[in-house]
Amino acid sequence: MIKRLRRRDLPIDTVKLARFLIGKMLVHDLRGHRTSGRIVETEAYPVGDAAGHAFRGETKRNASLYLARGHAYVYFIYGMYCCLNVSSERAGVGAGVLIRALEPTEGIDLMKERRGSSPVRDLARGPGRLALAMAITLRDDGVDLCADPSLWLGVSDSENRTVVAATTRIGLSREQNRPWRFYERGSRFVSGPALPKR
Repeated sequence: MIKRLRRRDLPIDTVKLARFLIGKMLVHDLRGHRTSGRIVETEAYPVGDAAGHAFRGETKRNASLYLARGHAYVYFIYGMYCCLNVSSERAGVGAGVLIRALEPTEGIDLMKERRGSSPVRDLARGPGRLALAMAITLRDDGVDLCADPSLWLGVSDSENRTVVAATTRIGLSREQNRPWRFYERGSRFVSGPALPKR
């Protein structure tokens, strides 16, 4: 069983939310089929962060970052991938958490079909792969992840205690040294360079 997260469950702080989301569930119920996975890696882009999409102020493109915490901000990169973020502050304040990797739990065959039969470990290991596996597109930008019937955040009844570790974020030209990348220690589904298992 997966219980939907309510807005009041989410911390009103970007870095705290990025850590909180490790071990939680991302679910997409689409056309009668469910795909889901445990979130094992996130990155925080808090208020005032020069690497964040909200740094230069609100625009039509990043408006979803300014919604109350728990809304989807989806953007397109490299002309081929979408990335899913979760708005992370009070309404009117722009900041977000990038969902970087999932451990697939439901709908694995469907994820493989969407991704071209990748190994389970690689289905949602990285934000672009994650969006493809979960069928997240620009149409999902602005979705309320605490209320939408299709795309939502949850917590599993069988949630294990997760050991969360922090390191620097990946692929940035600004504020590279901030320790705002969070991951489940020991998970083989985490993206990027090899990380300590202990």
